[in-house]
Amino acid sequence: MDANGGIEIERKFDVDELAVLPRLTELPGVQAMAEPMVHDLAAVYFDTKDLVLTAAHITLRRRTGGDDAGWHLKLPLDGGRRREIHSPLGKHAQDKADAVPESLAQLVRVYVRDSPLVPVARLNTTRVVHGLIGAGGETLAVVCDDRVQAERLVHEPASAAWREWELELVDAPEDLLDAGQSVLASAGILVSQHASKLARALGDRFPATPAQNQHRPTPTRPAANVLLASLREQIGVIRMQDPEIRQHRAGAVHAMRVATRRLRSVLATYESLIDPAVVQHLRTELGWLAAVLGGSRDEEVLHRRLAGLLDHEPPALLLGPIRERLETRSATDAGSAGRTLIAALDTHRYFRLLDALDALVAAPPFTAAAGQDARVLVPALVAKEWKKLRSAVRRAAKTMPGPERDLALHEVRKRSKRLRYAAETAHPLNPKRAARVSRFAQKLQTILGDQHDSVIARDRLLRRGGVEAYLRGENTFSYGRLHALEQQKAAGAEAHFWRAWRCRP
Repeated sequence: MDANGGIEIERKFDVDELAVLPRLTELPGVQAMAEPMVHDLAAVYFDTKDLVLTAAHITLRRRTGGDDAGWHLKLPLDGGRRREIHSPLGKHAQDKADAVPESLAQLVRVYVRDSPLVPVARLNTTRVVHGLIGAGGETLAVVCDDRVQAERLVHEPASAAWREWELELVDAPEDLLDAGQSVLASAGILVSQHASKLARALGDRFPATPAQNQHRPTPTRPAANVLLASLREQIGVIRMQDPEIRQHRAGAVHAMRVATRRLRSVLATYESLIDPAVVQHLRTELGWLAAVLGGSRDEEVLHRRLAGLLDHEPPALLLGPIRERLETRSATDAGSAGRTLIAALDTHRYFRLLDALDALVAAPPFTAAAGQDARVLVPALVAKEWKKLRSAVRRAAKTMPGPERDLALHEVRKRSKRLRYAAETAHPLNPKRAARVSRFAQKLQTILGDQHDSVIARDRLLRRGGVEAYLRGENTFSYGRLHALEQQKAAGAEAHFWRAWRCRP
């Protein structure tokens, strides 16, 4: 599979049977048009029966013929672009034309969940390809003259036929598309009214863009708009990062974990606006997902922290196989956590959570409080989070140093994150004040995050490091030294926190 894929940048034009393709050698950089090449293409498009991929502007097809035969997955990007991922046709006897490769199915699982992928349309296309050649002989773009015969296979089968042109960039700036569109427009050729061949094949069954109330939050509009804007943003992050995690992309686990925590936090802050039963259920399930994501992410952070400790130690003070032991333990735990995470993303529980989040923003079970002006309700909710943070700080100040203090400071950290996320939702209402509060809360979160990471590192050094080394008869000096260094770091982080708290806004 071409996991990275390419970026598809093209424009389609509706033409009739008598249209003649004009010469395009006057386009910027184009020196000649190559001799046309003819291809007979057969494509089957796959989706769920209720067309969830099509509704999300995602195309999944199996094509034979031409120079790009194989499976194609097209994912939408900004500005009308699409990321195209390829997978070759099956070469084994057990491969079936109607069985989507698992490598591609995984990338759309966040949309289709546990619904089967089935053929929804079949297209046979006679394509005439004209290459637009640059001064150095390179192909800048291609113009495809397509005559299409289409069959809709779901929701009352139907057939259609049409002709269209496609202008697709290969190795040229996007200005070439604009210039090409201008030349074609002067000949009476206009941009297609259809989003894709599949859209045209599906006809009146093509999913309409749902009409949603997505008003931007403002002070005089309902507080519900503030909540919905935040929910939609974070659900979008989860949807975007799911396939990235499945491809083991760096940073994807962290991004989804943050989005999951933001959702859980915002639901808690705005709980008075939504049916309590819905809030409780979603916060429970988001907590489960955050914990699964956390297992993988925490191991990554811990490995990086311990590796940094080892790298800064004089070699003479690293007695015994401490580096090998810690790295082996980290690799084992990271592998286990990663497998657990991938398995969790294919469970009924995860899919139903996604369903519930979609339902939440599609038809929110609002209470009467949701209709209040945002300028009245939202500041009060942020102030409530401030109060909870202050209470947590007072409890931590009264707690004796040691494990109990560590737990109390961890609670302060969680309250800081809650305040930060609440303040960020209020940004459209009072940007300066919201930014000031969120920056302060993030500062506390970062400081106490370092303190908490030290607690985790010390536990690893003691329980899964020093104790196990002792039982194996190995030298434990270095484990104790690193543990002491971590104690110093934690003490420094705690002192930094108290200084920062005294300067709160």
